[in-house]
Amino acid sequence: MRISQLAERSGVPATTLRFYESAGLLPADRTPAGYRSYREDAVERLAFIGAAKHLGLPLEEIGELLGVWESGACREVKADLRPRIAGRLDEAERRVAELTAFTASLHSALKHLDALPDRAGRCDPECGFLGPSARTAAQPVDVTLAPSRQAAEEELESWRTASVACSLTGGAYSERADQWHQVLDGADRRATDEGIRLTLPADRAGAVAELAASEQQCCRFFDFRIHLAGHRLHLEVRAPEDAVELLTDLFGTAS
Repeated sequence: MRISQLAERSGVPATTLRFYESAGLLPADRTPAGYRSYREDAVERLAFIGAAKHLGLPLEEIGELLGVWESGACREVKADLRPRIAGRLDEAERRVAELTAFTASLHSALKHLDALPDRAGRCDPECGFLGPSARTAAQPVDVTLAPSRQAAEEELESWRTASVACSLTGGAYSERADQWHQVLDGADRRATDEGIRLTLPADRAGAVAELAASEQQCCRFFDFRIHLAGHRLHLEVRAPEDAVELLTDLFGTAS
């Protein structure tokens, strides 16, 4: 079948199909006229690739797993897949622990802020906001949501070379875009050298962190950095040049 037919049947964009071919995940023949031609099992193969991507497996591991899958022995696929999923689960649990600690710090900051008296004058040490306990509670908090926070520094920069291919398609992608647009509504947007910086109320930190963690399960080419400073939250999103359209679609245009 032609690439347009495969894209329609699988729901995977043609640009992603071409990338999968270049990455060695999706073989394609050529017609005498030079057009790509795919076998009938390409749809099933793409479903397998999509399922593996939803589990957070990198393309290199998906390629290895495809080699086992092609052998046709289900037990071998199971034996190969289990330790990979277990590894991703360990990483996800570490992220959950980090986000839980971050959420606790936000609750503590809000509790402290709500306990402060309302005063018409300027803040000073007497109101408690500038006191030692307040300074401790109000310390800026940085959360970096990179593909593996525990990894070495070079792996934290892996978003730069990650494939610009999102595993979400159709309605799932539209739903994710709507979620970002809702949580970022009214945010101040400023351009950065490699992406965009958004400033919004700190009470949205939990929703932003949750969305960012979900986003990296399908789009590992995004790099998220969250900085909490007082009542404001700064979200910096970076992406390769090839992902500019997706960056703008999800996070808007800088003012």
